[in-house]
This record gives sequence, C-alpha cells and structure tokens, in this order.
Amino acid sequence: MTDQPLWQPSAARIASTNLTRFMAAVAPAARRRLATYDDVWRWSIDESPAFWTALWDFARIVGERGPVVLTDGDKMPGARYFPEGRINFAENLLRRRDDAVALVFQGEDKARRTMTYRELYVLTALTAKALEAEGVGPGDRVGGFMPNMPETIIAALAATSLGAIWSSCSPDFGVNGVIDRFGQIEPKVLFVADGYHYAGKTLSSLERAKGIAERLPGLRRLVVVPYVTAAPSLAGLPRSILFEDFLRPFAAGDIAFRRVGFNDPLYVMYSSGTTGLPKCIVHGHGGTLLKHVEEHQLQCDLKPEDRLFYFTTCGWMMWNWLISGLASGASLMLYDGSPFHPGPNVLWDMAEREGVTIFGTSAKYLDALSKTDYRPGAKNDLRRIKTILSTGSPLAPQSFDFVYAEIKKDVCLSSMSGGTDLIGSFVGGNPIGPIWRGEIQKRLLGMATDVFDEDGRPIVGDKGELVCTKPFPSLPWGFWNDADGAKYRAAYFEKFPNTWCHGDYVELTAHGGMVIYGRSDATLNPGGVRIGTAEIYRQVEKLEEVVEALVIGQDWDNDVRIVLFVRLREGRKLDQALIDRIKRAIRENATPRHVPAKIVQVADIPRTISGKIVELAVRNVVHGRPVKNKDALANPDALKLFENMPELGT
Repeated sequence: MTDQPLWQPSAARIASTNLTRFMAAVAPAARRRLATYDDVWRWSIDESPAFWTALWDFARIVGERGPVVLTDGDKMPGARYFPEGRINFAENLLRRRDDAVALVFQGEDKARRTMTYRELYVLTALTAKALEAEGVGPGDRVGGFMPNMPETIIAALAATSLGAIWSSCSPDFGVNGVIDRFGQIEPKVLFVADGYHYAGKTLSSLERAKGIAERLPGLRRLVVVPYVTAAPSLAGLPRSILFEDFLRPFAAGDIAFRRVGFNDPLYVMYSSGTTGLPKCIVHGHGGTLLKHVEEHQLQCDLKPEDRLFYFTTCGWMMWNWLISGLASGASLMLYDGSPFHPGPNVLWDMAEREGVTIFGTSAKYLDALSKTDYRPGAKNDLRRIKTILSTGSPLAPQSFDFVYAEIKKDVCLSSMSGGTDLIGSFVGGNPIGPIWRGEIQKRLLGMATDVFDEDGRPIVGDKGELVCTKPFPSLPWGFWNDADGAKYRAAYFEKFPNTWCHGDYVELTAHGGMVIYGRSDATLNPGGVRIGTAEIYRQVEKLEEVVEALVIGQDWDNDVRIVLFVRLREGRKLDQALIDRIKRAIRENATPRHVPAKIVQVADIPRTISGKIVELAVRNVVHGRPVKNKDALANPDALKLFENMPELGT
C-alpha cells in the first residue's frame, strides 16, 4: 500500500457521472447529506428499500413494481424484493429499437458483424415466435452451447421474453461437462453453433452436440447456428434444424413480452463443479436486472454512448453481466477466440478500431499480458477507454502498476469481486473516487458487505470472512432440484445466522476498499496461522521467469506445510538460485510464515473452463483423493502431473 492513490478522477469527470446525478436526485428523499460515496453507500444500506426503489426510477425500469418493496427483510434466505412486482428481463434490454449499434461481433477468424437495436429486436421477435411454436413458455428451460456471438444473445432474449429460463455453456465443454449441467435442468430447446475458433484452430461442435442431444430425452429441438461453415450438415443430429429454417415460417412483428413475477426464474447458472456435480443456481428476472443496472450505471458509469467490452465466454457469469448492458442502451462488443492469437495485440487492436470505452477482462489476462513484450499504451490509440474492469481472481498490485504504466495513465481501473452465486459483485469500482494500489475501491451500493472474524464480529484492517449482512435483490431464487432449500442454506448461510458467507478470505482497508486473499476453503493453515493463497501469488508472479503458480497446503508431520507449484517461461528451469529468489521475494514482501516448504516446477496448471486455477483439486490429487468432476476442467490431463510426485514424499 502507498500513501498516494494511483489515479483520481477530475472534478469534471466526477460531475458528469451517473452516480453524481443519482446522488443529487435521491438526496431530498434521503433527508441526509449525500456528499461522498460513503454517504450514499451508508444510506443504501440503512434504507435499502428506498435505495432500490430510487434505482428502479433512475434506470427507468419497465414493469410494475407493486406496493411492497421488501418482505422478510430480516431473513436470509427468505427475503424477497418487490414480491408483487411484474417484469420481463428481455423487455428492458430491448427498449431501444432504433438504428444505433447494439452489437459488434469479431471472431478470431477476422469475421466482423454489426447489428443495430432495430435488427436485434426483429431477430429476437422471430426467434421468440419459433420457440413459442415449439411449446416454450414460462418456466421452460432453453439452453445454449454457443460461442460469444450475436445469435447467443438473440436466443437468450427470445427465451426470456416468453418467461422461459435461459442457461448456457461455452463450446469448449465436453459432452459430460454439458450433461452435468443441462442434464439437471432438462432444456426443451438447445441452440448450438457448428463450431468455434480458438488459438488458430477451427473446432467443430457437432459431434459433441449429437452426444449431448442423445442424452437429453426431453429435448424437443436442436437449433444449429452456422458459424465456422456456411452450410453445416445435420446428418445424425437428432431433432435438429438450421437456425434460418427455424425462423423461416414466421413473420416479423412485435414481441409479446410476458411479464412474470419479479423473483421468477430467469437464468440457471452453475458452480465450477470441481468437487462434484455443479450446483444449479437460479436467478430471477428482476433481481438480475436491478443488480446489473446498478453495477453498470452507478459503479461503471455506463451510458448509452458507451461501447462496453468484456472478454468472456458464455460459460462465465460475465457474459450474462455483459448482455445486460443493453438495458442502458449501450453498444456491446463481442469477441470469440483466444485473446493472444495471433498475438497479444488482438483485443487492443479491436478496442482501438471499435472505440471501446469500457474494457473488461480477467486479472489472469492482465498478468499474462504484462509478461509479453506488448505494451498497449505505446502501440494503440486508447484515448476513448475511460474504464478498465478486472475480475475472476484477485488483481495483484503489480498488475495495477502495469495498467497505469503500460496501458493508460488516465483510466479508472475497477477491480470487481462477487460471483455466479449472486450474478454480480459485492465490491468493485467507484467512478468518483481514487484508485489505491492493490485495493478494490469500495463496497457496492445496496450491498451490506462486511468482514467477520471467526466469532462473527466485524473487523477492519485484519483478515476474515467476506459476508453480506442484509438481503439484496439478486439473492438467488435457490438451487434447482433443492426442494427444501437445504443445499442452498448449507452453501451460504450456516456459518453465521441470517448472514451470507461468501467463502472469500479478505480485508477491509482504511480507505474503505477491500483486498481479496483467496478462497476461504483454499486458505493455508501452517501452524494454525491462516494465509490466503493470493498473498503468495502476488509475490511469485512478479518474477519474470514465472508464468503462473498454484499453492496448496500439504498434510505433513501432524501439521500443514506450504507447497508451491510454478509454471515457468519456456526454456527456464527451476534451479536453486530461482528457488532462493522466490523464497526471498515471499519472505521480504509477505512474512516468513508464507515461505513454501517445497517449490516444484510443473509443465501445466489445471484450471476450470472459465480460467480459474483449481487449488482444491490439486490438493486432493496430492493427498491421493479422487477429483469427482474432471469434466469441469479445461485441461484435466494436467492433474496427472501432480500424482505421486517424488518431491512431495520428503
């Protein structure tokens, strides 16, 4: 930490933000002084129903709010916002129907397409009619096994316009990984692309689509979207039809948006599934919309003239977050492919060409970019970028330095943290406040985020559990096939009564920001001292030789010892000199307790399909325990590298 912020917004920038306008609009009703971010955050927690009602009005949400804002507000789970409200998610995303650009799509194969709001509406209307003709209605499930392309958004909006439930997996999943997810929710219609592009390869999805369709007995229609070929063959694909033929019988017209209950199911999202079948987390129409609009407009300052990009697949929550940008009338930038093919310039060239204003990515991407020779600030004209967003894992302090030194000096670097569980964030950006090195700026408005010690007492300046002490609109509806709610309660509410315990090991700073140290269930406990894994990664990944690292606690001699695995740059070897440098960096910048007992070089590190390293799976392998669901991994063969390692036997 330093005494000076890395960046502060100018007075003119502060004055022009949505947040400043919102604070001015709500101040009279709040009957209190709202001069700072902390003022409005405190009001949003103390008067939560008033805050979410004011946001509904500020964002001009389409729907019927109903007379009651919150019931059972002292119960988690159990609280419900706008319990008598009626709303349709897609109706709010398709309010704009002019010739402004809604979507810009670029594939790794250099294909580029644009779609206006008017065109998006027409295609969604046709798709909704086709789905309705297949018998899709409220509560039915529609799935997508698709790349991040316009047809995926069209299918999702069409399904949700009917009150149906949308769920998606990215096309790099194997058959078992998809069935582990869709097999639980039994979609009536499934959209699949014929393939996708990644790292210079064109990969077909049709053989896997066949295997998936054969194992979904309730599937009525498999809709195939041409992408990598002009006319894909449907031979052998059960109940299949090309997307254009699916739409052909219908004429364009108005969408009969079906308003449903505010809390009725909209999405089924999935936990990573590395310890068993993925949990199917159900999110509602209104809660998802309100949460995303709040984050977009107030925390990210998203406006209709903005061009919003997030590097994501359809298997990551950030895709759902991205498409909600349509509710603010912004233009969405979609990309399908590797962010490093044919080189590290690909996303920045797109950002320059398309005039991206809000650029979103993962912390791992920024770290990997910093270890190349490419410097976007020197190579690209990024004058239009006003905000860089990062999530997926903790953003290391050196990545803050990299962004301001090598990408752009005048930019709001908003690290965010939350997850699939709440389809949003607990902590994130503040467009009217400073950026401090290594810190997420603030607790988000409307989120009673806090840090508890082991006894459930709030703490500041020390490490503890990330909790939320009051309900919020995007609390999950529950888990699919969890009739009595037992799995849902066990996942979040058993550690502290009436409190959401998120499972992150964190610290609330003196600036009112937050530092994430890793997942609580991956926390190391050598000698009974809790150490967050991110504390070690921050030091190790500074080293030029280290591409990435993974750390676990190994049961050893009636205690736990820290074991660090490192993947090095090509051609580098883990010799004693490098081991000494790694240990010295950790000792000097963390504490002696953080220093690993063992450091081992590996050729690869296993990660989920959304790019998160899997510490618990590696720990299970090292201890000879089974990993229950390898289909959740992008590179499951990497686990074999950790079996029976001789280095860990002494």
